[in-house]
Amino acid sequence: SLFVPMTVGGGVRGLSDIEQLLRAGADKVAVNTAATKDPDFISQAARRFGSQCVVLSIEAKRQGAGHWEAYTDNGREKTGLDAVQWAFKGVELGAGEVLITSVDQEGTGKGYDLELIERLAGLPVPLIACGGAGKPEDAERALRAGADAVSMAGLLHYGRHSLEAIKSHLSRSGIPVRQGEAMAPR
Repeated sequence: SLFVPMTVGGGVRGLSDIEQLLRAGADKVAVNTAATKDPDFISQAARRFGSQCVVLSIEAKRQGAGHWEAYTDNGREKTGLDAVQWAFKGVELGAGEVLITSVDQEGTGKGYDLELIERLAGLPVPLIACGGAGKPEDAERALRAGADAVSMAGLLHYGRHSLEAIKSHLSRSGIPVRQGEAMAPR
């Protein structure tokens, strides 16, 4: 059983895919490629299922100082879209959350792309930063830069850091996090 809201993405090509995922138990559905090919897909999904469950997933690759391009297919396919502008446009179209992945930082353990997060901090919806976490301080920096939440994988692999240790660091740094019994299943 999963006791936290679950966002599912990957291979979402149409409204029927979103419907299937929601019926299967997803709380939110992340869209990327289909949305870049047809931005109105975001609006259609938001109208049908509600903005609260439409997450615009953006794979951003730095193209020079202060500029990132949105990519698809795990950072392999260029879209020609400015990633920052695309995030704001996606929200205008109805996305209720943005998941921004720094293709450049992903898997490096060198920290999140703080400049990218700062550029997106003005979004009127939750911003989730992904790509680059190598130590608990990286999560703190991303949250202070403007992310509402962080996504991490490698930081938790191989017993390098525990979720408890990361949350403890954030709490000691003055960032409110759920801890202990509050996370136990109800």
